[in-house]
Amino acid sequence: MMRPVCPLADIPRGEAYRWAIDTPVAIFHTDDGEVYAVDDTCTHQDASLADGWLEGCEVECPLHASRFDLRTGQVDAPPAKKPIRTHRVEVIDGVVHVAVAEVEAGRS
Repeated sequence: MMRPVCPLADIPRGEAYRWAIDTPVAIFHTDDGEVYAVDDTCTHQDASLADGWLEGCEVECPLHASRFDLRTGQVDAPPAKKPIRTHRVEVIDGVVHVAVAEVEAGRS
């Protein structure tokens, strides 16, 4: 089920938004204008990926520089070994909507 999160205008290009739900979600607005949503917590240690560095379609964890592909959730650079969960995103009438995935990455 798609849930409205915030206006896209609240997330400048190149920035992230932390959606504080039971399992927090990080929503990224890339420099190219794409929007991605992933679990906010790094699978290596408890760090917010929304506080990380966005480059292209990758986010780098602010603690130990693990990198994740926002499109797939796969790890692109260690020390993280488990992927992060990705979520479906749509921008409808200027509002970001997210469908939170049921199964957690690396735990299925």
